[in-house]
Amino acid sequence: MPVQAETPGAPAPLPSRWPDLRKRVLSAALLIPAAVLCIWLGAEAWAALMAAAVALLAWEWVRLCGFSTRHWPGLAVPVLVLAAGTLAVEAIWGAALAVLLLGFAGLWAAGRPAGQPRARPSFWLAFGVLYIGLAGVALIHLRGDAAAGRGNVFFLFLVVWASDIGAYLAGRRFGGPKLAPAISPNKTWSGAAGGLVSAMLVGLAAAALADPAGLPLARVLLVAGLIGVVAQCGDLFESWLKRHYHVKDSSALIPGHGGLLDRLDAVLAAAPVAAVLAALAGPGAALWR
Repeated sequence: MPVQAETPGAPAPLPSRWPDLRKRVLSAALLIPAAVLCIWLGAEAWAALMAAAVALLAWEWVRLCGFSTRHWPGLAVPVLVLAAGTLAVEAIWGAALAVLLLGFAGLWAAGRPAGQPRARPSFWLAFGVLYIGLAGVALIHLRGDAAAGRGNVFFLFLVVWASDIGAYLAGRRFGGPKLAPAISPNKTWSGAAGGLVSAMLVGLAAAALADPAGLPLARVLLVAGLIGVVAQCGDLFESWLKRHYHVKDSSALIPGHGGLLDRLDAVLAAAPVAAVLAALAGPGAALWR
């Protein structure tokens, strides 16, 4: 069969600006409906989803650090995280935080040979207790507020999703100087700006729909912007961690699309910040108030 000759002067096909768009859409189609349903159903359904999520996240974290959840010390990470989550469900917040802090310190110390300097692998393994555990406790705390929990969790996720989508679209569309080339070569300053603007606009829209009376415009924009910035920092941190361990994805849990850590890195960073804002606002109050 003859090969068709190229048209003289025709430009070479350009690489797609959206090489991973399909992956992102499919991941969203898998994760978002389950999250939205459990947020809507209530604190019990949300706590069950959190238990499954943190168990899988802890498993991925342990594997990423080169350990196994079948043996000590890797097994300690999911055990401590789930123990803290159980205490959080019972609203025993002090004990939940104590389990995470003491668990982190104890696991780090136990993983260090006597008389030897602290080894980085044992530190990062232990750090997973705080990183995943604090996010899990924060998300349970947010949804546990009977009056404002549903709205606060929806606000958090909408802002984080907007930050991620806005950063992706703006970065691919405008390109420009790299944000942190040594950590994540594809991220740009235009993407960071697009993510921040998207987070603030979507946060404002969400707050206006939830509670339009006397909307504190400046505070909403500040809170949404803060969550958006922290979400992007979480994305960068996970990119750095994967580069540190020389892996492309945290796992193959979602076939062809990486792991749960890859999809929830921004939420893990932003959730504790949102929980602190909600605690400062007080019971029954929107976190942007």
